[in-house]
Amino acid sequence: MINNFTFNAQTDLYCIFGNPVIQSKSPVMHNTVFMQNRINAVYLAFNIDHIETGVKIIRELGIKGASITIPFKKKIIEHLDIIDDNAEKIGAVNTIVNKNGKLKGYNTDWYGGIKPLEQYSIKDKKIGIIGAGGAAHALAFGIKKSGGNLSIINRSNKNGEKLAEKYDCTFLNLTELKNKTFDIIINATPVGMTPGIENSPVKKECLHPGMIIMDIVYNPIETKLIRQARKIGCTTIDGLSMFVSQGAEQFKLWTGINPSIKLMKNTVIKELLK
Repeated sequence: MINNFTFNAQTDLYCIFGNPVIQSKSPVMHNTVFMQNRINAVYLAFNIDHIETGVKIIRELGIKGASITIPFKKKIIEHLDIIDDNAEKIGAVNTIVNKNGKLKGYNTDWYGGIKPLEQYSIKDKKIGIIGAGGAAHALAFGIKKSGGNLSIINRSNKNGEKLAEKYDCTFLNLTELKNKTFDIIINATPVGMTPGIENSPVKKECLHPGMIIMDIVYNPIETKLIRQARKIGCTTIDGLSMFVSQGAEQFKLWTGINPSIKLMKNTVIKELLK
């Protein structure tokens, strides 16, 4: 029983697979909206070493839906029955829907990343994405889809150039960032995440008043990057905005219900402040 909600043999199972997942706030967020909507379901976290194990668990336990996080967003694709068109183009899956035993992969990260930026208009803006992992792939897809002028910024030339080539855009090594000007910079790496809260992927001298700085890291809510950017006079978007938006889209795919964004956000904030 959680908060007076009783589980039984008819309770549907949902989960998150990753390594590590101990820091994830997805369970408390999704369980809260399951309870609010009186859905007999529970969402659990599984720390696994191999994604094949996760897929086997889904099939054998009849898990209705799953979130996929680091480091399995790309590798999961080869183990699914169907891939959504957007997820296939991105090359990464963060959401699985189990429908009558058929596992379909989706990507809600791109939607979650674009949603908080829509109010600032993306079209023709000079936008730099730092990183070349699964989140960067999703954000690059969303930025190009929205007409942004995209650049990929990464420490590793090999991975960064590969992503830039995929989206026919400019690549910069992270060391070159100080020589360029962007309207929007997005950190799509884990740099700055708890416990490494004193780290930032962007040097202070690369930030300028009027820029929009977005960080996908949501724990802590105010990363070093966000804190420095705000002091300089940048508009800032914290990682909680993307996290909640992508999570709401996941919930809709699983249940057909639009959950309360406000409830989800407040739930995660309360959990982070404990």
